[in-house]
Amino acid sequence: MRSLAAGAKRTEPMNIDQVLTFLDLIETNSFNTTAERMGVTQSTISSRVQALETVLGKRLFTRSRAGTRLTTAGARFAHHARTLQQEWNEAQRAVLSADNFARSLRIGVQMDIAADAIGRWVQSFRKAMPDTSFYIEPDYSIQMSADLLAGALDIGLMFAPRHFPDLHNERVGDVTYRMISTLTDRLADVVPEHYIYGNYTPAFDQAHRRLLPDHARSAPVACGQSSAVVALLLALGGSAYVLQETARDVVAGGQCRFVTDADPIVQSVYLAVHIRHRHSQATRRILGIVKGEFGFS
Repeated sequence: MRSLAAGAKRTEPMNIDQVLTFLDLIETNSFNTTAERMGVTQSTISSRVQALETVLGKRLFTRSRAGTRLTTAGARFAHHARTLQQEWNEAQRAVLSADNFARSLRIGVQMDIAADAIGRWVQSFRKAMPDTSFYIEPDYSIQMSADLLAGALDIGLMFAPRHFPDLHNERVGDVTYRMISTLTDRLADVVPEHYIYGNYTPAFDQAHRRLLPDHARSAPVACGQSSAVVALLLALGGSAYVLQETARDVVAGGQCRFVTDADPIVQSVYLAVHIRHRHSQATRRILGIVKGEFGFS
C-alpha cells in the first residue's frame, strides 16, 4: 500500500451527521437555526459542512446576509443526500426490529382518516403481516410527502400527495364530507357569519368554493381537521362540512341536523410511496387492504 506523501492531508470519510446537517440546512437556510434544531453549536455545524465539502471536493453552500443557499453542486448532491438519509433510517429500523419481527413499516395516515379508520385498518394489516411491526403516524399530506422522500416513512395514506419524481401515488378510494348545522337544515339559511370553514385540502377548497364562494372567504373561523371542526361547531354553533361518518354520529346524538340540500363533497385518498418501493410485497399488501376497506378496485 502506498503511504501518504509527506505533508498530505488525510480526508476523513463522510458520516451520517454531516448528511443530516446538510439536509437540515436546506430547510432552514441558517447555520444558527440548524444548530438549535440539532442541539449542537454553530461551530459544529460549520465543521460538519466543511468536512462534507472536503470529501466531495465542492462547495455546497454560499453564505450571505440573506442566509445560506445551495450552490449548483449542493443542489446536485441534495437528491443523493436524501437517499442516504432514507437508507440510514431503514437500516436503523431493521436493526431495532430484528429481535421480534422480520420487518417494520412506518405508515403515515391523514389526520381525518386516522380518526375514523385507523384501528380497523391496522387490525387488517397485522392479520395479513403478522411478522411485521407497525408505527402509525397521523399527519398531513405535505409532511408525509417530505417524510417519504427522507425515508422517515415507508407508506403514506393521504389526501393531497406532492408530485415529486421520486414518489409514486395511487388512488385507493374516496371519503365524503357532509354539511351539518346546529341552526338549520336548509342551505339558504346557512350564512357566512355563522359558518366554520373546514379547509381540508386544495381539492376540497376548490369544490367548496364552487358550491359556496362566499363562505370560505368570509367565515370567521377555519380549521383543517374534521374532529376539531365538530368541536368548534358544538361550542360555537353554526354550520360546517365534516366527515360523513362523523356527521352521522353527531346528528344521531341530536346535536346537529344535516343541511339536506347541501351537496356532499368527495375527497380522494391516495397511497404514496417512494418509487423504489412501489412494487414491494409490503406495499402491494397494504394497497390491497386499503382498497378493500374503501371497496375500491
